Amino acid sequence: MGDPSLGKPPRTRHCGPMPTTAATAPRARTGGPRDDNPLLEHLLGWTLVLVLAMLLTQTGLV
Repeated sequence: MGDPSLGKPPRTRHCGPMPTTAATAPRARTGGPRDDNPLLEHLLGWTLVLVLAMLLTQTGLV
């Protein structure tokens, strides 16, 4: 059928341990949610659950 290694990029060896600057650098903010106030997040989550339960009860689905 042919050589299966054809068309693949050549493998390179690892050049040593990872530099410590990459491992200890502060993480960049990517625009995701912050973890500043878990209480507010918890309260909003339960509020959503209660509103959904009331909606389902009023519509007769539960």
